[in-house]
Amino acid sequence: MSTFAQDVILRPIISEASMDALALKKYTFVVAKDANKIEIAKAVEKLFNVEVAKINTTRVRGKLRRYGKYQGYKPSWKKAIVTLTEGSGTIEFFEGMV
Repeated sequence: MSTFAQDVILRPIISEASMDALALKKYTFVVAKDANKIEIAKAVEKLFNVEVAKINTTRVRGKLRRYGKYQGYKPSWKKAIVTLTEGSGTIEFFEGMV
């Protein structure tokens, strides 16, 4: 696995469910498929200057999509839900979206 935090945290997930979880200090990201919870926690702490309490990960399978008579699968990806500690600050990127 790469040592750069930008290679672990790929992008945030902006959805209704993820925005509702911000009140509980839970932030959702798309992460590298081969990243483990320790690498994800270190990357979030380094990129956003916060303290991580817990990480939940799940692998999302690609959905079947049809294009006329052709069909194929969208790529699968990995999602991480990061819970911050009580004393930790917030991630400023998400603050303007609430």
